[in-house]
Amino acid sequence: MVNHKIHEDHQRQYPHYNLILFYVQLHPSHTPILVSLSEEPPTADMDKAKSIHQLNGDLYRALMEKNSKDVLDCFKRLPKDEGPLHIITIHKDTVLHMACYSKQRDLALVLLKLLPPSLNDRLTNTKNDVDNTILHEVATNNSMTDVATEILNRTPKLLTARNILGETPLFRAVRYGKDEMFKLLAEKLDRMDFETEEDRKASLRRNDGTTILHISVFTENFDLALLIAERYGDLISSRDSYQMTALQHLACNPSAFLSGCEHGHLRRFIYSCISNKARGSRCQDLKSDAKSRFRWPIWEALLEEKHRYEAACELASKLLESDTSWEATNPQAVDRGVPTKSISVQEKGGGSSVSSKEKAKVEPIALQHPDDKQGKTSPKGNRTKFNSIRNKETPLFLATMSGIPEIVDEILKKYPQAIEHYNDQGRNILHVAINYRQIEIFDRVVEMEMPARRLLRATDTKGNSILHMVGKKGKRYVSRKTRSPAIQLQEELLLFERVKEYSKSHFLKVFNHNNQTADELFASNHCELHEEAKEWLKRTAENCTIVAVLIATVAFAAAYTIPGGPNQSTGIPLLLSQPFFVVFTLADVISLTYALTSVITFLSILTSPFQLQDFKKSLLRKLMLGFTFLILSVSMMMVAFGATVILMIQNKERWTKIVLYSVAFLPVIIFALSYSPLYYRLLKACTGLLNLALELCPRCTCVSPPSWTTKFFNRGESKPNCPQSQTFSSKCPSTFQTTDSSV
Repeated sequence: MVNHKIHEDHQRQYPHYNLILFYVQLHPSHTPILVSLSEEPPTADMDKAKSIHQLNGDLYRALMEKNSKDVLDCFKRLPKDEGPLHIITIHKDTVLHMACYSKQRDLALVLLKLLPPSLNDRLTNTKNDVDNTILHEVATNNSMTDVATEILNRTPKLLTARNILGETPLFRAVRYGKDEMFKLLAEKLDRMDFETEEDRKASLRRNDGTTILHISVFTENFDLALLIAERYGDLISSRDSYQMTALQHLACNPSAFLSGCEHGHLRRFIYSCISNKARGSRCQDLKSDAKSRFRWPIWEALLEEKHRYEAACELASKLLESDTSWEATNPQAVDRGVPTKSISVQEKGGGSSVSSKEKAKVEPIALQHPDDKQGKTSPKGNRTKFNSIRNKETPLFLATMSGIPEIVDEILKKYPQAIEHYNDQGRNILHVAINYRQIEIFDRVVEMEMPARRLLRATDTKGNSILHMVGKKGKRYVSRKTRSPAIQLQEELLLFERVKEYSKSHFLKVFNHNNQTADELFASNHCELHEEAKEWLKRTAENCTIVAVLIATVAFAAAYTIPGGPNQSTGIPLLLSQPFFVVFTLADVISLTYALTSVITFLSILTSPFQLQDFKKSLLRKLMLGFTFLILSVSMMMVAFGATVILMIQNKERWTKIVLYSVAFLPVIIFALSYSPLYYRLLKACTGLLNLALELCPRCTCVSPPSWTTKFFNRGESKPNCPQSQTFSSKCPSTFQTTDSSV
């Protein structure tokens, strides 16, 4: 009877009891399994777990709400052997972890006071699931310096504790840009006794080899990086897992410098008004200046941006003091001024000036560039190859690739002989500048007349001259400005002509190791861009032709539907004596004339053969003229419309006429603004036409034009004083004389 009652109780309490009982009946030898089914269910453990979950929930809620009173009330319910080290999250974060993470400084200090000294050893070993100690969490906040001091007074060993990434609390402070916390922890670390110097250096880097100087450059905390470079000078030459120094990483970050930021005219004006300060005062007064002078967001943003830029320049100058990587040049792989193969030699049956044995010695030295098309590799392989190229390049070349003239100028200022450096591919700074389209750096180097003579004549290990590099744009080069394909192609053609003027006559037909001249290499590598430019120009001309025809139709119809109508007997317009009737007539005729002229201009573009050399000047000039006539046509049409409206309501008030004219010109303004970016780019691209217009205008010799006009109109048209210079249009290579289909 008792057993039967027990079975009934077990059936109610355990859903699978019948299944277990059936199993026991089939296997009598396994009856001891029933021993675990006691008459009393284990509710004590369940109640305890439920109570802990409830307590953890209350603690977590109070910590998130930053309610210190509720946290301390819940603290009284914690086990005495745990106290503030009680785990409350699924990631093994303790109460102290969460208090420090939520930046509750006062609460963290109170909890530390409540921590008995007997738990100090346990404090050292208390970590969450990513091995972050409580000091790791404290290190991410500048306002927790007194909390960090209290923790280190209890357990100094936490200063060298590492998380799962091998980061010490000092590393975490640098990673999050906490300069005050860094100063405190660095001072404590310097006072510690290490067995070897390597142990001290190990505390300044994590498992992947990244040092605190590297991470400060990655996170763009340049003020902090300066402090680190001054305090730990041996880290300047340290390399990370990519075998790169902090200076190399800085040279790959153009956005940290002024040259890598695009500013409008207003932002540039405000930027120039910001005064320069010393680094110490600038660090302290950055926020106070932004708040005390102006509360404009643009002022605060520019103040912070200029502060970061100046700190980056100071950091680069500091790091350059210990950098002499440019001394590791590759002179034996450089063919200085001797063309490998020319057309004249080939026509005479001669071979390359480099023998097969010499070529076999040279080619393994050269490191394949990302834009060399020799076989297909996976994206991961390309990335690895690019990293290997980048870590072998010096900061001088990396800054040239990234377009940071500030670093290039600083290097050449301190070490002018660094301009003679050649990399493993046998390329000098001019090769790199042309390959990555850093024309500003190219111009600065060419101005150094004496070394530029040698650099201009050099060819790399693959026989490429600087003229070849125009056709070998690096795949990883990304233009900072979005341009249409036609303008991009024009810039490439102008660059080819410009570099060609610097090249000596016997270098114009040099063959590289792939038996390609610079002309052939340029044409073959720009076929895709040529097609894109042709399609873009056709599409633009077709759309503008449709708009111009519609405007011409409206202007033509308006000429026969004159405002006010004609006299039925004489046919003379009734409003002929009104002044605005003359305005209407002239505006309508001019609008029709401009519209038809723009149609003819766009049709001439559509019927063009679209040869490669046409994109250099003629096609874009026609496009700019077409846009000009189209905008003028729309403007005159709206003038005629406004004159018509005023003629119809001539008895109204004067302000009514002004409002109507303003409304009538609203479409013109919108149309002009929508096309202004493209028109401005075309205006800068067609500098030759503007120069011709200036030459036709009379000029006064006693007054010189402003410097900005000369700079604007000579953009892309500068010609060096080269005795053997040849223009692109007069002596264009045969490759460029072909039509689009042949290319």
